[in-house]
Amino acid sequence: MVKLLHTLADHEDDVNCCAFSSSLLATCSLDKTIRLYSLSDFAEAPYSPLKFHTYAVHCCCFSPSGHILASCSTDGTTVLWDTQNGQILAVMEQPSGSPVRVCRFSPDSTCLVSGASDGTVVLWNAQSYKLHRCASVKDGSLVACAFSPPGNLFVTGSSCGDLTVWDDKMRCLHSEKAHDLGITCCDFSSQPVPGFELKYKSTLTGHCAPVLACAFSHDGQMLVSGSVDKSVIVYDTNTENILHTLTQHTRYVTTCAFAPNILLLATGSMDKTVNIWQFDTETLCQAKIQDHPKQFTENWSEDDVSNWLCAEGLEDLVDIFKMNNIDGRELLNLTKESLADDLKIESLGLRSKVLRKIEELRTKVKTLSSEIPDEFICPITRELMKDPVIASDGYSYEKEAMENWISKKKRTSPMTNLVLSSVILIPNRTLKMAIDRWLSETHQK
Repeated sequence: MVKLLHTLADHEDDVNCCAFSSSLLATCSLDKTIRLYSLSDFAEAPYSPLKFHTYAVHCCCFSPSGHILASCSTDGTTVLWDTQNGQILAVMEQPSGSPVRVCRFSPDSTCLVSGASDGTVVLWNAQSYKLHRCASVKDGSLVACAFSPPGNLFVTGSSCGDLTVWDDKMRCLHSEKAHDLGITCCDFSSQPVPGFELKYKSTLTGHCAPVLACAFSHDGQMLVSGSVDKSVIVYDTNTENILHTLTQHTRYVTTCAFAPNILLLATGSMDKTVNIWQFDTETLCQAKIQDHPKQFTENWSEDDVSNWLCAEGLEDLVDIFKMNNIDGRELLNLTKESLADDLKIESLGLRSKVLRKIEELRTKVKTLSSEIPDEFICPITRELMKDPVIASDGYSYEKEAMENWISKKKRTSPMTNLVLSSVILIPNRTLKMAIDRWLSETHQK
């Protein structure tokens, strides 16, 4: 479940953006102000609102440490604020003087990107507050920006629909038309993706009007979007199913953000309010458990087992299972005797329910194992590959298994027994995609 925890109604005009640090929530508005609230009780900071901008404030964001807040405005400036006292640290003027629509810190806090209405994008040194590099897109206003989790590249989105990828030296790596009617927001998931490759994955549906905002949760398990249809939709990123639809706002939803350390979501709107939503533990467990069909149960960690218990309505057993270090392999080996004697579960009904759920898992494992195509199985482990690589013998193996094979000074091929010409392992992305697609289709049957 998701419940409305609090509503902030201090802005006098449309709310344009909201952002979390580990202890604060920042909001900015057409009313030219930025407001800061404590996450402990949502009380406004004594030095809030922050006032400097002479026109609408379009975007605000915290540095990763949370010590600095950046804001940008139609007045052509990006301002850095000390979040401890609200004092201005720097005022950085866009070289062209054009309205600044978006700003973002790099993950290591060394740089700040600002994008403007004339298509210019500036990379600032966040320590010296000096302009580091500057570039521009061909068409449209820059209205969206996001850094990749490693920080070695960032993307910008324009009102013409172009998505552009830049490296940390402001070199354009890739640009393509992503949306016909313009981009309004973009974000990176925290889930790691090896190498750089930008390609279409899927389209999420649910809104009946243009989408104005989107954001991933910090574990990458959920994606939230806000729309002109006044609704907020929360998706499971693994299954792409809709988890929740929130309809509290009375006008366009312009911004949304997840808190980094707690299960909070903030949504801002042209109705001048910011709503704070709280997710319960069951919602988080359900979102995480959706990804379990993509791996075998015997490979589950103790946390995976805890998530499974929550999703099956057995959250009262989480502590007992953790105390006994029950991972996926141990879970599948549990019996009615071990539940009673080792785990000390006294209730006969509860033991019977656990056993039924475990038996369902065993059936799934047997079914999935019998259907695995041979080309998806590692020749060394004889198990489904998670991270396939191609060796110099031309065969594909599970990366960890092949690395272990080579580390034991076995320079011969596991398949041909001939000497390997090289120990370099190349990611087999095509096979990885085929495996993921097969797992997804198997789960849907």
